[in-house]
Amino acid sequence: MSWRPIMKQFEKTSSTDYDIVIIGGGPAGLSFACSLRHTGLRIAIIEKQPIEALANPLFDGRDIALAHGSMRILKQLSTWSSLADDEISPIKEARVINGTSPYSLTFDTSRDDIPALGFLVSNHDIRRTLFEKAQEISNLEIVTGKSVVAVNTADRHASLGLDDGTNLKAALLVAADSRFSETRRMVGIPASMHDFGRVCIVCRMEHEKPHGGIAYECFHYGRTLAILPLNGNQSSIVVTAPMSDQDQIMNAVEAEFNEDIQARFKGRYGRMSLCTDRFAYPLVGVHARKFCATRFALIGDAAVGMHPVTAHGFNLGLSGQDLLATEIINATGDIGDERLLRRYEWQHMLATKPMYHGTNQIVQMFTDDRIAARIMRRLTLRMANNFSPIKRIIRNKLTESHQSRGLF
Repeated sequence: MSWRPIMKQFEKTSSTDYDIVIIGGGPAGLSFACSLRHTGLRIAIIEKQPIEALANPLFDGRDIALAHGSMRILKQLSTWSSLADDEISPIKEARVINGTSPYSLTFDTSRDDIPALGFLVSNHDIRRTLFEKAQEISNLEIVTGKSVVAVNTADRHASLGLDDGTNLKAALLVAADSRFSETRRMVGIPASMHDFGRVCIVCRMEHEKPHGGIAYECFHYGRTLAILPLNGNQSSIVVTAPMSDQDQIMNAVEAEFNEDIQARFKGRYGRMSLCTDRFAYPLVGVHARKFCATRFALIGDAAVGMHPVTAHGFNLGLSGQDLLATEIINATGDIGDERLLRRYEWQHMLATKPMYHGTNQIVQMFTDDRIAARIMRRLTLRMANNFSPIKRIIRNKLTESHQSRGLF
C-alpha cells in the first residue's frame, strides 16, 4: 500500500495550536489517534524516528499475543481487516511447564464455543496497519524526525518545545514514548522500575512436527523458554536468561542455537532451525506512580511496561488508550479537564496495578531456583490446574467469555 506523509512543515520558533498532541508514534500513540479519528479534534503525533520507520517498520522478532479484547479494539479501529490471514496465528491451547517435570498447567477452549485463547500477530504488522489507518485521518498531522526538549503545563493549556525550535500548544498532551519516557520525566511523574537483570531474546524457528496451535511457557532452571505457535510449522521463540548469558546466546553459531532450543524443548517438534535473526531486549518493568497531571496523560508503555511472561503488556496498552479515548469522545467540555483525566487514571490503574505487581511476583517465584522455591512452583501449578475457578478466571480474562456468561 502506498503512503503519503501527513506532516506539517513548521518554521522555526513558530507556534501551532492543537487539541491533542501525542508524543510517540508507536502502536499506543497511533492507536490512540485512530480511536479519535471521528472526533474532528485537531491532533498531532510527534515522533523522533523518520517517516520511513513508521511507514515500513522492520521485523523486530516480537510476536504479540493479542487477547480477544485487543482484537475487538483493532476491529473497531478497522485495522484488523488489514491483516492478511497468514499474519494472524491462533493460540488454541497454552501449557505451563515447571523445570524438568512433564506435568503442565493447561488452558484451552475445548469447553467453550471460542476458536482460540488469543492470536499472535507480529509487532511490525500491527505497526504497519495502524500507520496505514492513520493516513486516512484528515485531522491528524504526523511530525517525524523531531524530539521533545521541553514540556510546560498550565491550567488553560499545555505546550511543548521541539529540538528545532518549534513550539506547540494543546489542550492535552499525551505521552506514548516508551517505558523510559523522557516526557514523563519532564512533567515530574515518578515511576516504579524493576530491573529483572535478565534479557529477552526472540526469533522464529521452523520445525518438523506440527504444533497444533499450542503455546508453551517452560520455566526451566536458569532460563525460561516460550514456544508460541505461528502459521505452518513455525514458532515464535522467546528465551529469557540472565544478562550475563546474552552474548553467548546471541553469538552462538546457528547449529548450536538450534540444538540447544531443541534439547531444552525435549525434542517435541523434532528438528528445529532458525529462520530469522535473533533480537535481544533487556527486561525492565515500569509502572508510573500516576497516569495524569495537569493537561497531561500517559498511555502505553509510558504508563505501564510489563514483563512479557504473562503477555499482557501490549493488551494493557491498547485497552488504556481506548479508556482515555472513550473519556474524550464522551466529554461535553474541556478535553484536558482534570476530572476527565482522573477518571481515566482510576480505571487504568485499577486494571494495571494488580497485573503489574502480580506478574512481578510470578516472575520472582518462577526464576528462583532454590529448593524451597522449586517446591512452591510445583504446588502452585498443581493448585491452579486443579482449582477450576482460577483457570476459568484466567481464560475468561483472555477471551472475554465472561461477558456472555455472567461470571463477573
